[in-house]
Amino acid sequence: MNKFGRILLSTGAIGVAGITYSAAIERRHWTLRRATMPVLAEDASPLRVLHISDLHMTPNQQSKQRWVAELADLDPDLVVNTGDNLAHPQAVPAALRAMGPLLDRPGVFIFGSNDYYGPKPKNPARYLLPSTKTKRVHGEPLPWRDLRAALTERGWLDATHKHHDLEAGGIKIHVAGLDDPHLHLDRYEMIEGKPPADAQLNLGVTHSPEPRVLDCFAEDGYDLVMAGHTHGGQLRVPGYGALTTNCELDRHRARGASRWGERMGLHVSAGLGTSPYAPVRFACPPEATLLTLLPKSPNPAATSDDSEKRAPYEAGEGIR
Repeated sequence: MNKFGRILLSTGAIGVAGITYSAAIERRHWTLRRATMPVLAEDASPLRVLHISDLHMTPNQQSKQRWVAELADLDPDLVVNTGDNLAHPQAVPAALRAMGPLLDRPGVFIFGSNDYYGPKPKNPARYLLPSTKTKRVHGEPLPWRDLRAALTERGWLDATHKHHDLEAGGIKIHVAGLDDPHLHLDRYEMIEGKPPADAQLNLGVTHSPEPRVLDCFAEDGYDLVMAGHTHGGQLRVPGYGALTTNCELDRHRARGASRWGERMGLHVSAGLGTSPYAPVRFACPPEATLLTLLPKSPNPAATSDDSEKRAPYEAGEGIR
């Protein structure tokens, strides 16, 4: 074999190994991330918030269901679900098996595009193109109404274009949420306005962290916005980070804690799933995040770089 042939063979072997790792190993490497964000009122006690997002559940994903269910052992004060729970028309029972033990705790949720529409095969290269130059393709409608009914019956609050006031962990919380900005379903005018001054945490929730939405929450004076959608980039290059966020958010904020504007915190979950038609992750394991929220400090929220140093990824203890 000549030198050129050996190079081709080596390159092909590396490619096959990378795809095998991304599809067979990392995408099932369920990971618990921990982060601390000082966003509460000065008189508040610490609050433990579990952030789950982008399950993209199918009926046969039993390992994921078991691992998510075991997150209840973390005993969070509040659970926030930022959407894209479904990836199959028969996935509602599977999603409820995963979230079942967590439904005994206070929780809020909104939906994403993949709660409304099923996935379809797409050219992966389209995600590297500017969003304005891609044509969105919807799959079959999914039973999101059934999921919403089950979640609300167990006591979780649907924050879609609504305000809610609740207490969790001894903290007074005001929540406002939006329908999915990725589908341009967001109507911020339905929730706009200053949140109550006596709340110890003013929390915004959205699926896609579009800057136009984040700017609105920040202008109204929210303390923290939680979002998903980006999958953390799903494919990350070590030393470079996410290649894309699949939205207008800059790629340096594709996952983790950061600050938006002068005082508002932002947390973006890299999520727990993928499309069934793109079942790979690289340098970006599927995650849930346990946030410890603290009273505000002179530096109100960590930057993206700081959060990576202070909140490393930790392997979950559940079944993989």
